[in-house]
Amino acid sequence: MKIAAISDIHGNIYALMKVLEDIDDQKIDLTICLGDLVGYGPHPNEVVALIKRREIPCIKGNYDASVVDGGFTFIRDTSINSFALPWACDEVRASNKYYLSQLPLFLNYDINGVKLKFTHGSPNSISEYLFEDKENTEEVMNNLEEDILVCAHTHIPSYKKFNNKMFINVGSVGKPKIGRPNATYCIINIDDNKKIDVKFRELEYEFKRIVKDTQMLHFPNQLISSYESGNE
Repeated sequence: MKIAAISDIHGNIYALMKVLEDIDDQKIDLTICLGDLVGYGPHPNEVVALIKRREIPCIKGNYDASVVDGGFTFIRDTSINSFALPWACDEVRASNKYYLSQLPLFLNYDINGVKLKFTHGSPNSISEYLFEDKENTEEVMNNLEEDILVCAHTHIPSYKKFNNKMFINVGSVGKPKIGRPNATYCIINIDDNKKIDVKFRELEYEFKRIVKDTQMLHFPNQLISSYESGNE
């Protein structure tokens, strides 16, 4: 069974459309979204609408939660967020805020006898960063009951084995931090013999369109340039 795990779209409809086209080409059986549909980008309502229309199972990201409650409870209070959060709170429709508020924090699947947990940050916190070589990640993996943890939030794709457990961070569709203006997502293939294959997809998309849109809306230059550089 081939699973596509996407995350951190952040209101970037152009990147999401490109990724979903690629997912269709890859003959994926199940697509799962790990959250952060909104925040930063100029098209949060369009992103939510497309995820809903495709009936993609989705969990709540920390930016989704912050847009719902209207405060910095789950995100950092930075100069960019001081603009992006109020903008998103005003822009996201009430019906879409309700949709975001109802999203679960985790999704669990048993596929061919392999147990997977999908979360945004970590099983401990929606806003905890899990980097593959950090001590907190090792602690999380040691306590993991499932076979595979699939997370996001860092915007950096990574993969590592912890004894008999597997750690996967799927990267970011709409707000990459890989030093390139490309969308990333992950394909997890689990066959009938429980063999697991993990592949990351990195896709070019028309990022100049979102740059133009954000310029027209007078977004901060630091935020606009991040779409061009692929850096925070």
